[in-house]
Amino acid sequence: MFLPRLLPAHRLLTGGTLPLLLPRRSRLALRPAARAVAMSSSSPAPARRGTLRGVVFDMDGTLTVPVIDFPAMYREVLGGEAAYAAARAAGGGAVDILHCIESWGPEEQRRAYEAIARFERDGLDRLQIMPGAAELCGFLDARQIRRGLITRNVKGAVDLFHQRFGMMFVPALSREFRPYKPDPAPLLHICSTWKLPPNEVIMVGDSLKDDIVCGKRAGAFTCLLDETGRYGPHDSLPEDVKPDFMVSSLSEVLSVLEEHFDLDPVLSADSRI
Repeated sequence: MFLPRLLPAHRLLTGGTLPLLLPRRSRLALRPAARAVAMSSSSPAPARRGTLRGVVFDMDGTLTVPVIDFPAMYREVLGGEAAYAAARAAGGGAVDILHCIESWGPEEQRRAYEAIARFERDGLDRLQIMPGAAELCGFLDARQIRRGLITRNVKGAVDLFHQRFGMMFVPALSREFRPYKPDPAPLLHICSTWKLPPNEVIMVGDSLKDDIVCGKRAGAFTCLLDETGRYGPHDSLPEDVKPDFMVSSLSEVLSVLEEHFDLDPVLSADSRI
């Protein structure tokens, strides 16, 4: 049995009626014209809301304000502007630095990880909580909805985040957990720990290639945080990376959860957040 999935992004629903909910298999089969008809029907069938019991967040750029100069880090690790440009071209405009260095020799890897760690340490000194994060976590806690974290940053950064801002995410998986995003393994691990099916969980992050792909591969709902509009309109995104929702702030994530899901609280004391 397939859990119904919402059609387009939350951002696109602000002026109209709620869309029909269709099983994932049917949603993917719709042609664009048919999908538009389903959305604009003046007398849609009663919408069925998804059940949600857990939210998993990315950290850098989602729960925290982006502070790391990634292009500068990539240039140093890869060996200059030409190597960085080549890596971007090979990755379709994006660079997966951890993947790039996996095939390097031990000494090259050591130097690369040292450079990455230095940039990350510098970023920790400027660590700031993302606007709306505290309110969103309070909302989830009040409704006893589990919240976890998956980041490609190191465990020390996660520990500092917990200590500095006083909000805990359990489980909180750093890049020491292998394989890391976009592989679905960390999200499936959290679902297993929570004893929840992935279709009762939503992955929230600011990266299409890491967070959204991880969530989609695991079978979870997905929500892209795009503060600046760098990804463009939702309809322009390829299907393999198109999120279920697209928001410009964490406050909008709260609205998505309230409007489109039945939030099923954690009732047993031993499974609370």
